[in-house]
Amino acid sequence: MSLFLTLPSPFTVCSVARRPQPPSKKTTLDKKQSLTTVGFGGDRKHELWRCVEGCGACCKLQKGPSFPSPEEIFTHPSDVELYKSLIGPDGWCVHFQKSTRTCSIYADRPYFCRVEPDIFESLYGIRRKKFNKEACSSCRDTIKAIYGSHSEELRNFNNSIRSSSS
Repeated sequence: MSLFLTLPSPFTVCSVARRPQPPSKKTTLDKKQSLTTVGFGGDRKHELWRCVEGCGACCKLQKGPSFPSPEEIFTHPSDVELYKSLIGPDGWCVHFQKSTRTCSIYADRPYFCRVEPDIFESLYGIRRKKFNKEACSSCRDTIKAIYGSHSEELRNFNNSIRSSSS
């Protein structure tokens, strides 16, 4: 299942309500946090989602027909209305600062701009144990759609995720 986030999510909508983080989008993890034990007693490394500073792909709110529409994501008309009100004439969020690739309302952004397990579950039905896998997949899809399959943004995201799982 592919999601769209404006992570900060498509929705940062990778905007999927979750990301109570400080204004810096950079997240750090220690090695204990980056490993998950699964299977038959063996350790298998799993990618842990984290936002990569200087990306902003999720802030492109009008992504095209391959991504779900706000009406397909939200159940409350007020959420659809709020989401649509954030779309600027160029399809990017009106709060996305292109020159710095930052959000001008990051600390106070809408819930759907947060990439967090509870938000993924409420908006997409993704259970907590699948959150990291789905969030990583969603970000990759969004970055590819916005910046391209061979973009520096995708390389940075992949490198960041790999470093979090080693």
